[in-house]
Amino acid sequence: MSDKINIQNNEPIEQDLSELLQIRRDKLTALKNMGKDPYEITTCDRDILSNEIISRFEELEGKDVHIAGRIMSWRDMGKATFMDVHDKGGRMQVYIKIDDVGEETYNNFSNWDIGDIVSVKGFVFRTRRGEISVHAKEITLLSKSLLPLPDKFHGLKDTDLRYRQRYVDMMVNPDVKETFIKRSTVIKTFRNILDELGFIEVETPILNTIPGGATARPFITHHNTLDMDLYLRIAPELYLKRLIVGGMEKVYEIGRLFRNEGMSVKHNPEFTTIELYEAYSDYNDMMAITEKLIHESCIAVNGTDKISYQGEEVSLELPFKRISMIDAVKEYTGVDFGAFMGDTEKAKEVAKELHLEVKPTNTWGDILNTAFEEKVEEQLVQPTFIYDYPVEVSPLTKRKKGTPELVERFELFITRRELANAYSELNDPIDQLSRFEHQMMLRDAGDDEANLLDEDFITALEYGMAPTGGMGMGIDRLVMLLTDSASIRDVIIFPTMKPLQS
Repeated sequence: MSDKINIQNNEPIEQDLSELLQIRRDKLTALKNMGKDPYEITTCDRDILSNEIISRFEELEGKDVHIAGRIMSWRDMGKATFMDVHDKGGRMQVYIKIDDVGEETYNNFSNWDIGDIVSVKGFVFRTRRGEISVHAKEITLLSKSLLPLPDKFHGLKDTDLRYRQRYVDMMVNPDVKETFIKRSTVIKTFRNILDELGFIEVETPILNTIPGGATARPFITHHNTLDMDLYLRIAPELYLKRLIVGGMEKVYEIGRLFRNEGMSVKHNPEFTTIELYEAYSDYNDMMAITEKLIHESCIAVNGTDKISYQGEEVSLELPFKRISMIDAVKEYTGVDFGAFMGDTEKAKEVAKELHLEVKPTNTWGDILNTAFEEKVEEQLVQPTFIYDYPVEVSPLTKRKKGTPELVERFELFITRRELANAYSELNDPIDQLSRFEHQMMLRDAGDDEANLLDEDFITALEYGMAPTGGMGMGIDRLVMLLTDSASIRDVIIFPTMKPLQS
């Protein structure tokens, strides 16, 4: 392995990694012996970023500025040196002459390396080749890099290493940092929209005595003082609806959820969602809010509502398509489940015709949902609200008036992935209790993802909850879409990784 760039003559060198590490430590020792320990410097009064210098060049040309950042390249010209210094705004070329910074400082460059962090004071100018640069009057080493950066020509390509060492990934792959800046923009946009609509942001417990609000396998931990097992939350839903009961009327929470399930390009064991609830509203109102959040986030991040995801063109123009689950299955399979509503035996016959795998406990609604998942979901590239789900797969949702086999629920699909899930929330405590009991029956039959009975939540509903609409959205998946990222690990700064064996 090599450090690739010899700072003094800019020629490639090939050395053993252990030797390179020792050389960098020897350089640090030399600096300390000269009384120039970079780690003793406590602050830097930087006054501008690289991108600001570029955008304001006409105003700043010839004027003094103070920048700071990491040395990412170095070209030694004898009595002059060019460096590329990167800060959070981007890259700035720095020109250094021995006559300007002094012979002592210039000679100390022999103890500096690519990766070191420096402070530069100088004036803004444009080189003969036309590149906006800073002509250094003073340059100071702020921090020594004791490890060589990856080869600048090849970058950090090892995907596993990129996720493990995200800090290096960001240094050498600027687009990575930009992805996480866009992620922050999405969350900020969500907050701005909901705050303007009168929602209140709240925080609910992550440690739960009952894993509720979703169908998923939880992580289990143990509280030593209470000597009891607790679950990392799989959803904040039941707590947020308690707040609706309490009269807050419009609430939302952005935070981490934890599900002890498989890992893939679409799934990480911990992930970020937004859940919001509004009293005196229903799932139609939630569709409008969901569209608004996604559309305005896309504009904020990309400047347009037309994007490309993994080679496919996607339009996030409003309004999004809306179609019921029954109609969607009919469109793509030719089977109208509405013609035999609630008839489980007929549904099982259809399942055989469609080559669907069903369980003995599956009913008409379960089979309808399976038909949708296996035959329709892969067709949904453009934004599509699928609404009116079977009651069997929606234990927390209000039944559709006049059609008790269905509930007022939608899921939003874009690029074949579910992005949001919303309900007209069930506020009938008697119905809710019976559905919890059905979930407990499924759990007893071996479904360890089924809901547990939350008696306190039933108590809250018995006090009375206003008609309420609720929606949950996966922020990671939305950021994947808006940044054209293939894997969820590309949009989670520090994704869950199996430890390397020592």
